[in-house]
Amino acid sequence: MRQTPTAKPRVLLVEDEPAIARVCARILDAEGCHVDIATDGETARELVNAARYDMCLTDIRMPGMGGIQLYRYLEQEHPALAANVVFTTGDILGGNTGSFLKEVKRPYLAKPFTPAELRRVVRKTLGDIILAAP
Repeated sequence: MRQTPTAKPRVLLVEDEPAIARVCARILDAEGCHVDIATDGETARELVNAARYDMCLTDIRMPGMGGIQLYRYLEQEHPALAANVVFTTGDILGGNTGSFLKEVKRPYLAKPFTPAELRRVVRKTLGDIILAAP
């Protein structure tokens, strides 16, 4: 579900590295987004069940529930949000990350990414929502 055009787009940022979370939150805020931060997938799941989000920016590898497990949960319980997930990862080639990203066909940012790359993917993912925000 999308928010009304007068509301700021809500973004759930799921990142276990505090420095990366702070930088991403500042960029998202500058893009006109309301940002909630979760440091792990379990907390993200609780936030998603309590509020509506227009986009989820999540790291793939985190302690506990990682981004892949969070995405699978969103597919089942919050499919509209699953359609607006953007992944971040420092490990595209390791483990099953590459095959997962090919399977789900969701955008991702390889760490380290630039502020311009983050802004570009946010604008593409949120489209008209971000343009309509006050």
